[in-house]
Amino acid sequence: MLIFIKLVLAHLIGDFVLQPTRWVLHKQSNKIKSKFLYLHVLLHFALYMLFLWDLSLWKIALIITIAHFVIDVLKLYSNDLFKNKSIPFFIDQILHILVIYCCAFYTDLYTHTISLFENLDWYLVTAIVFVTYPAAIIMGMILEGMSNQIETDHKSLPNAGKYIGMIERLFVLIFIVIGRWEVIGLLIAAKSVFRFNDLKERNNRKLTEYILIGTLVSFGLAILAGLLYIS
Repeated sequence: MLIFIKLVLAHLIGDFVLQPTRWVLHKQSNKIKSKFLYLHVLLHFALYMLFLWDLSLWKIALIITIAHFVIDVLKLYSNDLFKNKSIPFFIDQILHILVIYCCAFYTDLYTHTISLFENLDWYLVTAIVFVTYPAAIIMGMILEGMSNQIETDHKSLPNAGKYIGMIERLFVLIFIVIGRWEVIGLLIAAKSVFRFNDLKERNNRKLTEYILIGTLVSFGLAILAGLLYIS
């Protein structure tokens, strides 16, 4: 399980944290000819090797990296077949995790692995990484179809919603880890109070429903990560 968690953490960092939007757009436009596709794959190989921390396991890292390249190419060329872009996104992520699972559990990795930062809680680190950028992107894919139906005339700070969501999910995760579930209820109540006046003045039911769904999904992802960690 520890090997699996390390490889998943490397994947989350490579696919979400260290992949700028311009790389994604360039890959979508140029597909297999995109230089960022190959840079992205090489970055993943480096991350897998870093977290495995054993040069003798380069073949395992290479297998996962090649599989990552193939899955990414298939996604790039099949994107146009789906009206809902969240479908190829989730299929892509599921396939990546399945490859990592197979390599972690159906080889003898655990007999060769040298522990990197032996006392580090890898499960908690992975949970923390997940509730930041990966969860924000997952939420964006889930809410993409709804956001197009929302009309607002107010201006907000650039990416403010994304960073607020990341911070609130980190708080939720921390409260679950320390066993203070009641504080999560207070956090939800506090957010509702701040949003109440804004929604009341606009009298926009679609906006209210959109914010409610976004809040529930955000808290749900954080709670899921917390539950998986404490279990």
